Amino acid sequence: MSREHLRDAADALDRAADGVADTDRARTLADSLRSLAERDTGPDHGRLARIENALVELRDGADDEAAAALDETKEHVEAYRENVPGV
Repeated sequence: MSREHLRDAADALDRAADGVADTDRARTLADSLRSLAERDTGPDHGRLARIENALVELRDGADDEAAAALDETKEHVEAYRENVPGV
């Protein structure tokens, strides 16, 4: 499984941050994604599900450009999650 998906997700989320209502939350989540990409063990399904839920919440009220970047972020998280063992 490619940690690059998590880094790409963080980059896309950075692009979205200024166009969402909760910029601080978006930036914090992007930092978390970068940290997860660097850890020895990757995130589990539960953590990834919480990230996906946060992305859905951030999308509410986002401008069009930010919404597209959030969709891209979610796609990267889902691509990473496809190869996480378990559930």
